[in-house]
Amino acid sequence: MLTITDMGFTLAGRRLFNGASARVPMGAKVGVVGRNGCGKSTLFRLIEGTFEPDQGSIVVRAGARLGGVAQEAPASSVSLIDTVLEADRERAALLAEAETATEPARISDIQLRLTDIDAHSAEARAAAILAGLGFDQAAQARACSEFSGGWRMRVALAAVLFSRPDLLLLDEPTNYLDLEGTVWLENFLARYPATALVISHDRGLLNRSVGAILSVENGRLTYTPGDFDNFDRLRRERAMQAQAEATKQEAARAHMQSFVDRFRAKASKAKQAQSRLKMLSRLQPITLERGQAVAPFRFPQPEELAPPLIALDRVSVGYGGKPVLRDLSLRIDPDDRIALLGANGQGKSTLSKLIAGRLAALSGDMTKPSKMRIGFFAQHQLDELVLGETPVQHIQRLRPTEKPSQLRARLGGAGIGAEIAETPVEKLSGGQKARLLMALMALDAPHILILDEPTNHLDMESREQLALALNDYDGAVILVSHDPFLVEAVADRLWLVKDGAVRPFAGDMDDYRDLLLGGNAAKAAAKTEAKAAPKQKGAERRRALAPLRAEVSDAEARMEKLADMRAKIDALLADPELYTHPDPKRFETLTQKRAEIENGIARAEALWLAAQERLEAAEREAA
Repeated sequence: MLTITDMGFTLAGRRLFNGASARVPMGAKVGVVGRNGCGKSTLFRLIEGTFEPDQGSIVVRAGARLGGVAQEAPASSVSLIDTVLEADRERAALLAEAETATEPARISDIQLRLTDIDAHSAEARAAAILAGLGFDQAAQARACSEFSGGWRMRVALAAVLFSRPDLLLLDEPTNYLDLEGTVWLENFLARYPATALVISHDRGLLNRSVGAILSVENGRLTYTPGDFDNFDRLRRERAMQAQAEATKQEAARAHMQSFVDRFRAKASKAKQAQSRLKMLSRLQPITLERGQAVAPFRFPQPEELAPPLIALDRVSVGYGGKPVLRDLSLRIDPDDRIALLGANGQGKSTLSKLIAGRLAALSGDMTKPSKMRIGFFAQHQLDELVLGETPVQHIQRLRPTEKPSQLRARLGGAGIGAEIAETPVEKLSGGQKARLLMALMALDAPHILILDEPTNHLDMESREQLALALNDYDGAVILVSHDPFLVEAVADRLWLVKDGAVRPFAGDMDDYRDLLLGGNAAKAAAKTEAKAAPKQKGAERRRALAPLRAEVSDAEARMEKLADMRAKIDALLADPELYTHPDPKRFETLTQKRAEIENGIARAEALWLAAQERLEAAEREAA
């Protein structure tokens, strides 16, 4: 399908490719990976013909149709469903011709071709793709102009998927999808009947949807069959092997040089010394592939606060007096790691804003410690950065009395080095801007970090560093992300935001993925469900009870956690040195914390009893 031979290309004075070669077979699904700035998007422009290589060649199979998402769908008055249908130009042209054709032979040809391309099921296929990307039936009938740019990017993606090009080129398609859309796209790509190249930093997609990896590194291309985990393992093995060979060669070089230095002046050894000099000159050094090191993230640790950090009691929240979420009774403790699941528009961002204090409750009670600090990260905040200012100037505005060295140290905690710290924001990459936002967010050592799609501009290595930093952080984390890897690496509790409610989700990300895919396949599986009715009833019973069991389990874990905290406070109160402590308020603070913990235990026990009663009642009813 695609053959790249000894290809070279220079853009804006920078040599992106030099002697790059690769061959992509027909029907392959290939993940394209590499560090930000290595030339992945430029490679797509070269394949499309937007750019011409200055060396070598790029050959696409003759007659093959290429398709990609260059920009969002236009803000027109055309409905979403019609916009997608129009993407299949052959079908549109045939249908238009069918309206005016009069010759029987031509009418027959048109109808045969419409049958060949499955034109009569086109509307159903287009609707299914739009539904998978988050548009319900009502939304599909609305005009494109009624949707924001991010949603119109989804429409453009739906259009190219519907048109089924012979070579599909997708550049970071999950950046404008939610988790539900990402899971749907993974499944769609795995079953795509033609060839696809997908630039992605999403490890889950690269493991579930592609059968090969095309890596871009140091101006070269490497095609490796298998998923990303296989590619990553082979890459690490090659690096270790190269390192061992380089170490061995360096030892041999040092040994020969030592011999030369010792004996080159002795007549009896001069010939041997000259021989070793020639060997040294012929011994080419082994070049180790060393990518630029990825800077880590570091979040300052907050001081301890007694749980809960947030407690919601029958809270409703929304906009303009109209609730989006109703009757929320939730709590967040200092060591919670919670990921919010649910389709766009269900209220994940609304809940995040409520917790962050950026949106007031319409009703109910929300309590939190007066000293608690919250850090909030959202993608739209990238637009709030001052383009002409440097990262140092941004942080200096919040810390005017600190020395420049202290400001740079704070930026360094987010992986912003000295060379970036003095660069105007307008010249920073999306990933560097995201790191700056995280540095500003964490400036006051918050007790809760709320991260709404933090990885959109981060490459795979930076995502791994973010996961490590969040796991090292002692405060609570609330995560909204379309990246299953980050959710699986960080979160230990899942909350499902759906139909105006927030409930614990019993299961892991694999269970949630199965739930989403099962929902999409419900109609196709109708016949087999009838045959499996007895098993299905048992499965439905287990699924119905699972959330209640999760509530009981969560309440038990909460009581254990609070009991541990009480034991630590009791140990401090039993220490004789406490009563000679220079701070007289130390005893008062500890006793106050103990009282708060006792109150928390009482509430946790009440929640546990209520959950246990509901579970027992449901089990009796199911029996």
